[in-house]
Amino acid sequence: MPTQRLSMRRIKEVLRLKHFQGLPERAIARSVGVSNGVVHSYLSRARSAGLSWPLPEGMTDEDLELLLFPAPRPASQSPQRPVPDWSYIDKELRRRNVTRRLLWEEYRAVNPDGFGYTWFCTTYEAWKGRVRPSMRQIHLGGEKVFVDFAGDTIDIVDPLTGEVQPMKLFVAAMGASNYTYAEACPSESLADWIRAHVNLFTFLSGTPTFVVCDNLKAAVSNPDRYDPGLNRTYAEMASHYGTAILAARPRRPKDKAKVEVAVQIAQRWILARLRNQRFFSRAELNAAIKTLVDELNARQMRGFGSSCVSAWNKDPVFGVIGIQSGPRDKGPQWLPSSHGSRGWDAGGGDDW
Repeated sequence: MPTQRLSMRRIKEVLRLKHFQGLPERAIARSVGVSNGVVHSYLSRARSAGLSWPLPEGMTDEDLELLLFPAPRPASQSPQRPVPDWSYIDKELRRRNVTRRLLWEEYRAVNPDGFGYTWFCTTYEAWKGRVRPSMRQIHLGGEKVFVDFAGDTIDIVDPLTGEVQPMKLFVAAMGASNYTYAEACPSESLADWIRAHVNLFTFLSGTPTFVVCDNLKAAVSNPDRYDPGLNRTYAEMASHYGTAILAARPRRPKDKAKVEVAVQIAQRWILARLRNQRFFSRAELNAAIKTLVDELNARQMRGFGSSCVSAWNKDPVFGVIGIQSGPRDKGPQWLPSSHGSRGWDAGGGDDW
């Protein structure tokens, strides 16, 4: 099993003790609590990177790590051995049933003298590592939608009484395309939570395979890392619409990083732009939100050469692969009851 890498703080201490205190490697190893070989290895890496002590002003831990542990250099390149387009490879891997071996075989079919499969996989991993996330998630088209409420609110004013009511912003984002939906809700109650989902499915013209949610009370009755207890109404809504609920682990925001970023963007793109406007009804507010959401989805995504809505509508990588056809029957429709328990509406209405 490979030795775990030292933290940047301890590596800096090794450099300080060597170049400022002038201690031998054996003494440094005892002080830091590692073996002599580990100290020698890090000092060798520092020499190769031209580092001593003190470090250059403004150097961050990330900069130091990149200098000490650079990404593997690609093999020698030549016109006879072209390097694959890694952004294309990364994009194609989002398709269902597409594997690295398949893409490598296609690469070798076009370039018979191209690189081998091991080099292909190793260099692709190195290319992904340059983004430097702590947990990289690959989202398939139509597989997941991430949902949450924004922390900030926006007010509507009663035109008769002048009473101000804060509204919560419900935000959803598709995993592969970043296709975003938002609407204002009176609260985070079960009724508003369910209604927002139904409006989301209408917006998407279907339901994804999974809905990834936070551990709010309207969604999860018993937060647990391994066996979360879903709210009964929420679970039966998912069953009715042909989707499945994935609750993020408690205190693990990276499980739903997609919607965390979408919430931040929505607060800046929507709430900040509407901060000086006054609204007298939720319908008026949601109409303004819809206009801004359409503008947000029409923006071009960096690195993909298209907007979210263009990717959603035209590109099968991001579009409706895995999207169900919407409500699976026209029988009784779910309505959240006033007591918070489940209740079926025997009428044939389409609204929850």
